[in-house]
Amino acid sequence: MRMMIHPEEVIAFRSVAAEYADVPPFHPGESYPESMFSAIGSEPNPAYAGVRECFRLAGLDQAHFGTSQWNPLGDLMNPGEMVVLKPNLVKESHPRDPNGWRYVITHGSAIRAVADYCWKAIGPGGKLYLADAPQTDSSWDAIVRILGLNEIGDFYRANGLDLILVDLRQEEWKSEGGVVVSRRKLSGDPNGAITFNLADVSEFEGHNGTGNYYGADYDAGEVNRHHRDGRHEYLIAGSVIKADVLFSLPKMKCHKKAGITVSLKNLVGVNADKNFLPHHTEGAARNGGDEHPAPGVKHRLERKAAAALRTMVVKFPTIGPALMKHARQSGTRVFGDTETVIRSGNWFGNDTIWRMCLDLNKAVLYGRSDGTLSQGIPENRKRHFVMVDGLIAGEGRGPMNPDPVAAGVLLFGVNAPSVDATCAWLMGFDPDKLPIVRQAFEVKNYPLVDHEWRDIVVKSNVREWNRPLAEISDESTFHFEPHFGWKGAVERSSEALAK
Repeated sequence: MRMMIHPEEVIAFRSVAAEYADVPPFHPGESYPESMFSAIGSEPNPAYAGVRECFRLAGLDQAHFGTSQWNPLGDLMNPGEMVVLKPNLVKESHPRDPNGWRYVITHGSAIRAVADYCWKAIGPGGKLYLADAPQTDSSWDAIVRILGLNEIGDFYRANGLDLILVDLRQEEWKSEGGVVVSRRKLSGDPNGAITFNLADVSEFEGHNGTGNYYGADYDAGEVNRHHRDGRHEYLIAGSVIKADVLFSLPKMKCHKKAGITVSLKNLVGVNADKNFLPHHTEGAARNGGDEHPAPGVKHRLERKAAAALRTMVVKFPTIGPALMKHARQSGTRVFGDTETVIRSGNWFGNDTIWRMCLDLNKAVLYGRSDGTLSQGIPENRKRHFVMVDGLIAGEGRGPMNPDPVAAGVLLFGVNAPSVDATCAWLMGFDPDKLPIVRQAFEVKNYPLVDHEWRDIVVKSNVREWNRPLAEISDESTFHFEPHFGWKGAVERSSEALAK
């Protein structure tokens, strides 16, 4: 196995078509000499062509390009290995656009293209999983249906290959009006789940939010039990830990709590229980909280009412959800909708979520099957590759309610912080103003990267992008609109930042 692309190199391919193929299983739109399969689609497939071009631009197996022997991922993985594909499958729907899922989750045509090249590298003796933990009140079946994942799986099985689809969640909820009304137990990962206690190497070590963290459920006590007294625990899907390679396939979007969501944030979906994950810290900034920049009387009143309602739901699970639903409808009229006002850490001052995300990246890169971490040196990191789906990206109120950006881009790299910094720059943001990106390059205990973001070099079919990242001009990049809680705090000035 040869590593032909360096961690500080990122491939940024821009397609002439910012669109997706419609017909699963998303065969390539033309014949490629290296293809394992003879099937050709009845329509163009820009994602497939773009993934292929990313691998070519990376120089992978360059000597065989254009022949049946070209095996680009053979430079990065070995026959017989276990590979987990990790797309962003957060939600099957968009609140304002019936077709908006195309800029909320990773498209099936991008998944199919990467899977084809993985199969060529690992061969029939390898194992290929597609796994994620969508938002708990999302429908796995609906996601699989709209992405054509069953059709992709059927096609592979007809060719003697088995793509294993795994919903990593342990529960699926049904929500009405933003309130959980029922919960259904799931089987979870067939390879189990592994608890990691990062203890003093956690990014939460020394953080003063202990006891005030808020996670994914009404019972905030659960997340705080996992993050106190020097203990910082995460429950990680066993398939991800046991895999030889994790291949992230994130969507390129803005995010209300993290600023952007690309590959670093994407690893929230390898967690088997979201009650282990702090999303924000309750309270005002002066008291160590980060839920709101300047909580006034109205906000404090809302917090007290919300806390009382959450307690009621936990104590009275039969009638609590119905009362919560009614109260939430009334509260929206008084306090405003989350899509229009800042609350719950949905702003640039969120000092919690980046810590959780980087902890998850540490656990995945260095974690062992017995729940311990290997020595924190580069040689021990799991191979984590990234292919970003930005053909139709999302700006504004991400991750669930963004507006579309016909960016037409796919990005590829072998280092997640490098890819995310490049995405941030091309979106028009300053990597130093996004804590999840900036701090990824500052991690000392179990580092995620061994270079500075200003060392990143972009290889691209766009002439203006084919240079060191910090030298790409503001005029040649996109200018995504941030989430309203991040406006004015993350945009990159037109002045050069290469100094």
